[in-house]
Amino acid sequence: MLARDILSEVIPILKTSDTGMDALNLMDVFKVNHLPIVNNSQFLGLISESDIYDLNTPDEPLGNHSLSLHKPYVIEDQHIFEVMNIASSLKLTVVPVLNGLKEYVGLITIPDLLHYFSSFSAMQTPGSIIVLELNERDYSFTEIAQIVEGNDIKILSSYVKPIPESTRIQLSLKLDTIDISAVRQSFERYNYDILASFMKEDAQDNNIKDNYDSLMRFLNT
Repeated sequence: MLARDILSEVIPILKTSDTGMDALNLMDVFKVNHLPIVNNSQFLGLISESDIYDLNTPDEPLGNHSLSLHKPYVIEDQHIFEVMNIASSLKLTVVPVLNGLKEYVGLITIPDLLHYFSSFSAMQTPGSIIVLELNERDYSFTEIAQIVEGNDIKILSSYVKPIPESTRIQLSLKLDTIDISAVRQSFERYNYDILASFMKEDAQDNNIKDNYDSLMRFLNT
């Protein structure tokens, strides 16, 4: 679950001797919009596709330009959730990873991050997802687990999202069942607000990606 566990062994780095055109070609080949510039083990920052298009002479080495590079990174022993947070908040396609001495050790791509997060969070396991909304002060995972388990259902994973400018939260539960009618009724009896539910009948079904994308869009609203 740490950043070091999902380092990409494919995506290359840039050096200051590389040109902007070199960078664009690599971004096109590896389908990313950012690449790290590293000299020896020193991380100089991320250059983006738009940064390169802003250069007057993209055929010159990057070191010849006065670049104002962002330096987002995570340390190799940080949790995957922190990697996800920085990637999401800064809209990155790669996340640089440094060691405790602030030396560059690699990067994490968004597809690898999503794949790892998906397997970690039981997203690929057959079952269903139910999304609740409740006051933060009323949140008791013990009570929620008891409601679910009282229907002979298990919680495979959970995700809490604070609602901005509010004291309420959204709680997404991945359950090990397809039929959630009984647990919905239980939550309604306990006066929980059910915002949405998503069901997956087969882990290999073509609807999995659509359901997952729908859930991600819902959580990001």
